[in-house]
Amino acid sequence: MKKIILLIACGFLSAGYVHAQQKLGYINSAELLELMPEAKKADSSLKAYAKSYQDQLEAMSKDYQKKVQDFQSQEKTMTDAVKEVKYKEIQQLQERIQSTDQSAQEKVAGKKQELFAPILEKADKAIKEVAKTNNYDYIFDASSGGLLYSKESDNILPLVKSKLGIK
Repeated sequence: MKKIILLIACGFLSAGYVHAQQKLGYINSAELLELMPEAKKADSSLKAYAKSYQDQLEAMSKDYQKKVQDFQSQEKTMTDAVKEVKYKEIQQLQERIQSTDQSAQEKVAGKKQELFAPILEKADKAIKEVAKTNNYDYIFDASSGGLLYSKESDNILPLVKSKLGIK
């Protein structure tokens, strides 16, 4: 009986020893992206793309400010009908500015995703290749705290699905 208990204890200890030998690594993916020439090029392209929208919004904003100033300076001499027309005109311009700003933000975000997707894919592929080549079990991202790589054998989803009776 003592031999069986000793064998079981040795089994637990050796399993813990194997588990303790997992190789962990980390990388700061934000720093990696800053160092990649492709990312620098994509960033400058994105800035130029965003600048065109920024210039358009600034021109619209100047036009809006001018119309508001003109309205305020001439308000006393305007008839009620003219005031109403000018007020609606200013209000519509403000709405166009807001709509253009929202649209610009969406387009810039889409452009960023378009430009950076292949770069992020390249970095991810390199991280995974380095992890596999150097026998890492897990690679963490120091900039976001996320998990970038793990051995597929450590995925417990099939076990949890089985436990929950999910096929």
